[in-house]
Amino acid sequence: MRVISGSARGSRLKRVPGDATRPIMDRVKESLFNILGKVDGEVWLDLFAGTGQVGIEALSRGADEVVFIDKVRQAIKTIEANLKTTRLQERAQVVQADAFDYLNRSAVEGKNGRFHLIYVAPPQYLGLWQQVMDVLDERPSAWLTSAGIVVVQIDPKEYESLTLQNLSLYDSRTYGNTQLCFYEQLSED
Repeated sequence: MRVISGSARGSRLKRVPGDATRPIMDRVKESLFNILGKVDGEVWLDLFAGTGQVGIEALSRGADEVVFIDKVRQAIKTIEANLKTTRLQERAQVVQADAFDYLNRSAVEGKNGRFHLIYVAPPQYLGLWQQVMDVLDERPSAWLTSAGIVVVQIDPKEYESLTLQNLSLYDSRTYGNTQLCFYEQLSED
């Protein structure tokens, strides 16, 4: 596990002890960033951040800020260690919290339109990704900029078509046992 490109290129990243997290494979991460293109100046939210490697890759490639959310203490320690290794901690905010509590709290605090990208990679087979999408779909503008997107990382066996009112699936890519689903906001006209 390493940073692929940017200022921290080649930095080795630590794994979260145990098997509670499922780090993204480097080739999938590289494909993700090839699809996204430039991330310079963007602000990201990395939900269920695990090792933090997706958000760290974004910071390495020029994102202005990434907020990392995970409720597992070992994951938080791993993210902090990986940020220190890559020297990217100044542009990161690491929050130990339940993802749903964080989303509810930030919506109430009125940080509207804050994120260019929300990355959702929850523990597998618990239906959490669908629950997160339901929350985000209620008021996407509470968390996303006008052109902001949501990227979900799941096992392809978990995928199901969602009935959403304000977000729409516009792309999906499968790499072995990892599927990336890309959601955008529906225009208001």
